[in-house]
Amino acid sequence: MEMDAATFEKLVVDELDRLPDEMVDGLENVVFVVEDRPEDGTLDLLGMYDGLALTERGQYGMGELPDRIILFRESHLAECEDEQELREEVHTTLVHEIAHFYGIDDTQLHEMGWA
Repeated sequence: MEMDAATFEKLVVDELDRLPDEMVDGLENVVFVVEDRPEDGTLDLLGMYDGLALTERGQYGMGELPDRIILFRESHLAECEDEQELREEVHTTLVHEIAHFYGIDDTQLHEMGWA
């Protein structure tokens, strides 16, 4: 599947807007970023949470760099055959990475059906 960066970013924003308010209302100092692919150049990783989970934070205050939730465009496109499948995969990736922000690890996500 092919999709330019601007169109993919719009799709990510659309899927982010579809998430439940209770999931996104608690996101503080978090930015969402779209990159073409992971630093290692592979297409194995769909997304990544880069930050310190809420459960691991002690004193967290002003001046801290924002946590980042990164979605990799080319990885998603390589996994999906059409736009509907892409939307579903982006949605799942967003939920997965937001869960890491809240301190939910991959084992818990797997038990919940999100990994």
